[in-house]
Amino acid sequence: MRQTKILFVMIATLLMSGIAVAQNAKKAEKTLEVSFNYEKQGGPGSNQYAIWIENEKGEFVKTLFVTSYTSKGRARGGQPAQRGYIVRPTCVPVWVKTSKAEEKTDEQLDAVTGATPQNSGTQTFAWNFTDEQGKAVPQGTYKVKVEATLYFDSDIIYTGTFTTKDKAGNIALTSELTKPDEQHKNMVTEVKAVLK
Repeated sequence: MRQTKILFVMIATLLMSGIAVAQNAKKAEKTLEVSFNYEKQGGPGSNQYAIWIENEKGEFVKTLFVTSYTSKGRARGGQPAQRGYIVRPTCVPVWVKTSKAEEKTDEQLDAVTGATPQNSGTQTFAWNFTDEQGKAVPQGTYKVKVEATLYFDSDIIYTGTFTTKDKAGNIALTSELTKPDEQHKNMVTEVKAVLK
């Protein structure tokens, strides 16, 4: 009888430990979801964007996504492709500078590059609180940034600040526009950042 009681206590303890581990794992699965409505624009000099994370000091942490023209360019006239931001320096210039894109290998950029959408619609990206090497970031304050090149030197950046201890919910975003462009202003709208 005593052995049964000890066995029961051991099983209960193991179950409680498993529940605690599962709860801690669930807490570690916190994500940041960034979304916006994308409306494809006609002509060159548009349709480029990047989403990335910075720490409290404004230091680069990780790129979530950058459009392929920005990072890979386009081959023309039989010439090898040059990165888009070299051919067109007004192509998401803040991301280029902050991420130190010129120091990144093609493989590093490929890991965060995706095709520029051919159709309009909602674009969604997620961050799992890791850095470029896949390591969990330290507790603290971070910024999410969405930069869109509306048309050549018309560039808009959305910024939201949050901490690793914040509860689930929307992050307030501010925006800064370098130069208004009425024709292309709806390229990126309804930008949201949500902690989940």
